[in-house]
Amino acid sequence: MNFKLKIWRQADAKAKGGFETYEVNDISEDTSFLEMLDILNNNLIHEGKEPVAFDHDCREGICGMCSLHINGEAHGPDTEVTTCQLHMRKFHDGDTITIEPWRSAAFPVIKDLVVERSAFDKIMQAGGFISVNTGGVPDANTIPVPRDDAEESMDAAACIGCGACVATCKNGSAMLFVAARVSSLAKLPQGKVETLRRAKAMIAKMDELGFGGCTNTRACEAECPKSISISHIARLNRKFLTAKFKD
Repeated sequence: MNFKLKIWRQADAKAKGGFETYEVNDISEDTSFLEMLDILNNNLIHEGKEPVAFDHDCREGICGMCSLHINGEAHGPDTEVTTCQLHMRKFHDGDTITIEPWRSAAFPVIKDLVVERSAFDKIMQAGGFISVNTGGVPDANTIPVPRDDAEESMDAAACIGCGACVATCKNGSAMLFVAARVSSLAKLPQGKVETLRRAKAMIAKMDELGFGGCTNTRACEAECPKSISISHIARLNRKFLTAKFKD
């Protein structure tokens, strides 16, 4: 399979970026998208040109590093997959593929397709943890958790923090990410004690960092590679309002 690639190239956050066009040929349909970019970079290096910078790590759909906007869709045309799990068989021979970094004021471009996502870490530092004393590990593990609560907590904890929700949202909102982090702890006995403080602190930090507000378009849910439900946003809103009323 042969493809024409329109790739965003940008030296750093302050530089003016633009699209450059490349061609890759004889690509197997079973090649992953990132492997295809590896082939392109190998060709560029042999031609004495600078390779394209892009993020990757585990290449197993776990780390959330492979943050690419492909033909206007976060992680590309496939559903419930990250970019590293996307394969070239999802495209047609001869296609022109446009590849961009996440577009969000809170995720400035570092270089080419790599963006700075430390904003998520700062949100987590604001409240995405449990600080109450639950005893040692054996003691904590003996606390009974209803099955439905445990399942919902694990569903929320499946969020890999890739940022697709932010990149997809027309407002650049991080509400789905924050809601998933809050729900994953709020449904557990150990996390309930600090639920209201956590919701208030994480939303405040999200606003401080320049993320937009949620208007319930559900674009985040549609593009999330782990299918995180916006029902978690409803829970986050309830916790936040309760915290404000108590204040």
